[in-house]
Amino acid sequence: MTDFTCVIVDDEPIARDILRQFVSDAPGLNLVGECSNALELIEILKKKRVDLIFLDINMPKLSGIDFLRSQTVQPNVILTTAYPEFALDGYELNVVDYLLKPIAFPRFLQAVDKVKKVVDKRDVSFTVKTDGRSYRIDVADIRFVESKGDYLQFHLNEQKITVYMTMKKLMELSQERIIRVHKSYAVSISAVDYVEGNLIHIGDSEIPIGASYKEDFKQRWGD
Repeated sequence: MTDFTCVIVDDEPIARDILRQFVSDAPGLNLVGECSNALELIEILKKKRVDLIFLDINMPKLSGIDFLRSQTVQPNVILTTAYPEFALDGYELNVVDYLLKPIAFPRFLQAVDKVKKVVDKRDVSFTVKTDGRSYRIDVADIRFVESKGDYLQFHLNEQKITVYMTMKKLMELSQERIIRVHKSYAVSISAVDYVEGNLIHIGDSEIPIGASYKEDFKQRWGD
């Protein structure tokens, strides 16, 4: 991908102004939102695809660290703060980089470059959280994914993992190897054994193909 959508989250207007100018000057960044607290960020994430979040730590209502702890799927985050003592907390939550205010533009560009490398690889693996544990899921291990209400059950080569996550979010994380074939199912193209009528066979499982997804699946499957 060439343009990375990003959001600025900071309760200080001057800090937002600086980051907005940096985003404007940096190639390949597309600013899709700004907010003064993490609660507003949550609403933005419900409506827009966001590749990168510039996230302040010390904010009212919900801190940047608490926001990260609340996320089932870890977003790509660059922390921005005037408090270096919070750096360890950020890295324990798998943030991509940490910018200490006042932020210099060359250091900003360096952090963005790190995120681009992460996003370029996001179709290889991603991290999810469930039952207080973090799991790294290799896309190559996914056979198919089943939607169960507000949860997704990942059918992997060796196990099943159920997480609080939407099918829409999964498609944002991995669109090259995983394809949605039904309102309740997505499959790994490489895991499909054969197709018979409107049923996809993967091992002993039969996955239906929804009418609105049939044409896209046929193009990807090559039938």
